Amino acid sequence: MRTLTIETLELPLARPFVIARGARTAVPVVRVTLTEDGVSASGECSPNARYQAYPDGICRQLETLRAAIETGLSRQQLGRLLPPGSARNALDCALWRLEGALRGQSLWQLTGRTPPAAGAIVCAQTLSLGPAASMASAAAEAVGGGARLLKIKLDRQQILEKVAAIRASAPRATLIIDANEAWAGVDLASLFAALQTYGIAMIEQPLPAGQDADLLRCVHPIPICADESCHSAVDIAGLRGRYDMINIKLDKCGGLSEALAMVAEAKLQGMRVMVGCMLGSSLAMEAALPVAIDAEFVDLDGPLWLAQDAAPHLQYGQGQVSWVPLAGAQLTANGGA
Repeated sequence: MRTLTIETLELPLARPFVIARGARTAVPVVRVTLTEDGVSASGECSPNARYQAYPDGICRQLETLRAAIETGLSRQQLGRLLPPGSARNALDCALWRLEGALRGQSLWQLTGRTPPAAGAIVCAQTLSLGPAASMASAAAEAVGGGARLLKIKLDRQQILEKVAAIRASAPRATLIIDANEAWAGVDLASLFAALQTYGIAMIEQPLPAGQDADLLRCVHPIPICADESCHSAVDIAGLRGRYDMINIKLDKCGGLSEALAMVAEAKLQGMRVMVGCMLGSSLAMEAALPVAIDAEFVDLDGPLWLAQDAAPHLQYGQGQVSWVPLAGAQLTANGGA
């Protein structure tokens, strides 16, 4: 017999996280734990208001499936019962981990992926939106700690001034930009040309989802990545011509199962892959690592923003994320990260 436990937690942030849509000082997460034959396994999701996802709604979705879950619901059945999104993500990842625990296998083994020999993956460090000087200071601090890939959160204010200040503080770092849908009405062709001079490697979601047809006619020397415009594998074919890349997030697509399907579909459509995250703990990030090895850019730095992380936790340092197999989750201090 399998048992299901659902809990909601509020994880305080070590410092405010600011993007074009607003600021956050804490992140709510929903954790699902499955126990079967004496072993337990967990999954975590981070409901996001941008996708009309809230903790109480996630818990209600999961409760409607309690009887099916506790009588042996499979990942394949789950994909037919819940839409892409946070609730499916938490349960899908818990089911993957439960299978691994029962078989004595890791997510790498279950998915048929081979982890990098070095045991670590280059990971972006996000620069929260703020004044140019503070963002430049954050960039200098990040590269001083070994960061090699910086993700710059921007709105439509002082775009070039902020990028110039960050580039001056991090002359050798790879820079990618996330506009979070904020550049509607901006002269994109001129902006893209100007940003090219700063060696920007990628721009994520410049226009609002559903309002991005202008990208079909816009020459962009810098690759453009779909985030809010791309939720699951069925979206990918329709994005060709607008975007060069997709950002796979487990909370958007509904878990590791759909994320793997998105990787396969992206390859079929000739599109490149990024793997990203919502704010959350190592429990959420570790589930995305089998996808990260197929990604050109990896943005799984959510735990670095937390005042506390889930233990056993991923290791962040020298611009990389490394791991040990995770099981249950406990909170431990994040060392002021």
